[in-house]
Amino acid sequence: MHRINKGGQKITTYYNRSAAVQYARTWWNGRNPNYPAFQDDCTNFISQCLRAGGAPMSGYPNRARGWWITDGWKSGRNVGGYFSNETWSYSWSVSNSLRWYLENARTGLTAKRVQSPSELEIGDVIFYDFQGDGRIDHSTIVTSIVNGVPFIHAHTVNSADRHYDYSNSYAYTPNIKYYFFKIDDVFN
Repeated sequence: MHRINKGGQKITTYYNRSAAVQYARTWWNGRNPNYPAFQDDCTNFISQCLRAGGAPMSGYPNRARGWWITDGWKSGRNVGGYFSNETWSYSWSVSNSLRWYLENARTGLTAKRVQSPSELEIGDVIFYDFQGDGRIDHSTIVTSIVNGVPFIHAHTVNSADRHYDYSNSYAYTPNIKYYFFKIDDVFN
């Protein structure tokens, strides 16, 4: 995304993959108090990682558009997993919404869907449709590549350096479908 500095010049925003991965490694087994925490926290965690990597937010204040969060949630208490002030987009916290956002975004945080895990780098995102019904159930961030195979970090069931295929998960089914997204290195 191009931002304008005080001199009227465009400033390009770059994705810092290493910073996104470092954030994932720091917070994979805990909750950053600067963000809300959810019972199903996978996409909130992925969004935090992407933001730590410099991904630009857009779409505020429409919760159904863009990818964003504000600090307004801090004035609402978390009661039973709910906040009275839900000041974030659906794509910030819902895996199916983030998948659709990335599939269609042309500004702000953008990505390209790829067909193979071998096309991914650290800082990229994998979505999981465990039932194979077209609805995304989970999201993770790639934090290392070993012999061409992505390993991930995740929340909900906190995971570090886990093989991306989730074949050892209770959620795994033979119908699983993966959605691989390569986060753009430069945001327009």
